[in-house]
Formats: sequence, C-alpha cells, structure tokens
Amino acid sequence: MIKSSFIASAAALALFSIPYAAKAQTYNNGLIDKTVAIVGDDVVLLSDIEGEVQVMQAQGMATDKDARCEVLEGILTQNLFLNQARLDSLKPNQEAVESELSSRVNNVVSQLGSEAAVEKYFGRAMYRLRDEWRETLTDQMFVQQEQQEIVKKVPKLTPEDVKAYCDSMPEEDLPVISTQYRISQIVLYPKKDSAVMAVKEKLLEFRRRIIKGEKFATLAILYSQDPGSASKGGELGVHSKSIFWPAFSDAAMVLKPGEVSQIVETPDGFHLIQMIERNGDMINVRHILLKPHYTENDRNMAFNRLDSIRNAVVVDSTLTFFDAARIYSRDPKTRTNGGLMADENTGSSYYEKDQLKPADYNILKNLKEGEVSEPFESTDNEGSGNTIYKIIRLDKIIPSHVANPETDYTVLLNDAKNKKSQAALDAFISEKQKSAYIVIDPMFSGCHFKRKGWIK
Repeated sequence: MIKSSFIASAAALALFSIPYAAKAQTYNNGLIDKTVAIVGDDVVLLSDIEGEVQVMQAQGMATDKDARCEVLEGILTQNLFLNQARLDSLKPNQEAVESELSSRVNNVVSQLGSEAAVEKYFGRAMYRLRDEWRETLTDQMFVQQEQQEIVKKVPKLTPEDVKAYCDSMPEEDLPVISTQYRISQIVLYPKKDSAVMAVKEKLLEFRRRIIKGEKFATLAILYSQDPGSASKGGELGVHSKSIFWPAFSDAAMVLKPGEVSQIVETPDGFHLIQMIERNGDMINVRHILLKPHYTENDRNMAFNRLDSIRNAVVVDSTLTFFDAARIYSRDPKTRTNGGLMADENTGSSYYEKDQLKPADYNILKNLKEGEVSEPFESTDNEGSGNTIYKIIRLDKIIPSHVANPETDYTVLLNDAKNKKSQAALDAFISEKQKSAYIVIDPMFSGCHFKRKGWIK
C-alpha cells in the first residue's frame, strides 16, 4: 500500500508540485503575454504570474488582483537573489535538481493521470515542460544557496547573546512553551500467529473467488480495511511506484493488467493487488487490505503479563521500571533506554500533547509524576495503526510557560537565530532594491506590496 507518510496527502502533494508552467493563453481582455516587470537583466512575463495563479486556482485559493500582486512580489524578490547568485558564481547541485524534477513530473502525472493528459493540460510536449521545470528548479536552488550564503555571515550567538535577546523582548513576544511530558513505556505485542493465519485464509479465499470470476472491486468494497480506497473498489489511482511500500510496489510491478498478486505483507497489513494499468514506473492498481484482528483473549493475556510487571515495579519493588523495560519490553526503539520515549525527528525526550497518540494521552493526563499506569491498548509508531499493549510511567511534567534561558535555551537560541537570519535577508533585499534596475508595468501600479521600494 502507499507509504504511511503519503496516504493522506498524495493528491495534495501533486497540486503543490506544479511549477510556473502554464498554457499559452490570452489575458486581460485580449492582451497577449507581455513583459510586466524587469529586475536587472531578468524579465518577468505575465505568463509567469498567471502560471502561478493557475496552480493557486487548482488548490481552491482566491486569485484576485491582490493575489497576483503577491505573486509578482515573490518573483521580484527571487530575482534579486538570483542576480546576486550569478555574481557570486554559485553552482546548483544538478543531481538534486534532476531528483526534484523527477519527483515533480511523477506528482503531476499522478494528479492528471498520464503524460498525455499533462501535455493536454499545459498545452506543451513533455520534453518542453521538463526543460521549463528544470529551469525553475535550478533558479529555486540558486535562491536557496544565495540565502544560505547571506545567513552564513550572521555572527554565531553566544549564551550571553541569547540572554540579552530574551531580556530585550517583551514577554508577549517570547515563545510560549506548551506543557511537556517525559514518558517511559513497557510494550508487549499481541501474539500474531493465529490472527495472521486467519487474515491469510480470508485473502486466499478472496483470491480463489476472483479467479473463478467474482469482481475484485466488489470484494474490495465489501471487505477491504483501507477506508481511502474501499469505496472505490480498492482503486488507488495513478501513482509512481516510489510512493508505495517496496514490498507492495515490487509485487505490483510484475503483474499484467487484470492479474492478481499472491498475498503481500507491508507495515499496513496484508494485501491482494490487482493491476489496472502500468506506464513505465506509473501504476494504477486495486487492492484489498486486511489487518490481523486480535481477540479478547489476546488482550487479556497481554494485560495479565503487564499487570505482573507493574506489580513487580510498583507494589513489590523488586524491579525498577528501567530494568523491567530492558527485560520485558518488546519495543526495540525504547527498550535499550529503559523504556524512555524520544521523538525520532528531534531526539527530544519531551512531548507536547499534540505529539502523543490519543490513547496514550488519555491515560497520561490522569497520572502524576512518577506514577505507572494500568495496562492499556494503543498503536505503534510505524504509522500503520498496529495494535500494541503497554504501561507507561510519567517521568516528568513541565507546565506551559513563557520560554526562559534556564530551561528553554535551545528554543530561544533558534528563535533568535531565525530573527537575525530574517533581518539579514530583509537588509539584503532593501539594499538590492535601491541599487538594482527595477521597472514595473503600470497595470500593477495599484499593488500594495508588502515591501516598499519596488516602485521608484
């Protein structure tokens, strides 16, 4: 199935990925494409603006004159950085450009259904679109590199600088730190053998029925546990194979149209896959997803085991929670740390409410520091909603507060860095506005730009 990070956003991602390319068209009561601004040696065309507006419209955003003014200001700002990047002889990473180009092409094709549909939508051949998008991506990388060069010149902040920054800011302008929790856990997994066997037997029966003539789509509607595709007969739509779990895409890519796979296991569960169509690495498939269903007996066995562990820690004091987690917990990511949970992205061992699973927070909110919960059912961290059983200990709670250097130094350091970096970029833009040759067509003279200095 689709990798968990893409499940909800595959369609939206395609919309955001369409660059400034648009159909050749007539604008503003018959006016054909024209130059609407000049920044140094760079020309801004009306089609550049309308191309971005086309993307905004596809996203359901308002596209009045103010929106066009915002788009124009964004292009003008980008061109100031581009001019400086050329003067500094910066060189973009072409491998990164090509990788991003490939990703964008796949996203657009996924959205519109085929390369032929993309060509029809934009009114140009794919090779021309690739060239245009490659140029756009190269420019974007130039801008990012130039911005990085400017930010590099910002002096590094010392602890004294951070304290001075904090002292100079009104309290209402300082970051507010939400309530944070430090948590340890002991996790047990349900016994999978019987539940997995039951799922496989169901899927084998479905496969036999399909081969005998029943429609795959009908069985998907009736039985698939993927809410996003079940109502569509299991159809996932045209996507690049890269957005699916490797086991799923590997099984799908060897199928011919109409063929049905053997049972495929991914972190989402167990699948049958039917190929609808394939074009290179772009595929459209149906699937039936089933997840192992655990019985009340499975739950009771895990809860009894966790009760015994909890009693050893809380009642009998024969084990510390740390040692119990190292001995009994089945979660490899927290077991070696004595059950201590840590955010995989930041490495922080403190969690805010919104970072916790609802089941975990529902138990946590009733605990005091040092208390160990009763056993409860939750889900794993793999993004697939697989059942687990656990007990947790609330190690520490930090109430919501205004950031201060003693307890929130890193937060204040990053906040100060960001403000100083933005100030350096703002200063660069203001300086270049004064020295660069900038002309804007009168049709945009009524724009209320966020920055002064564009119209001289």
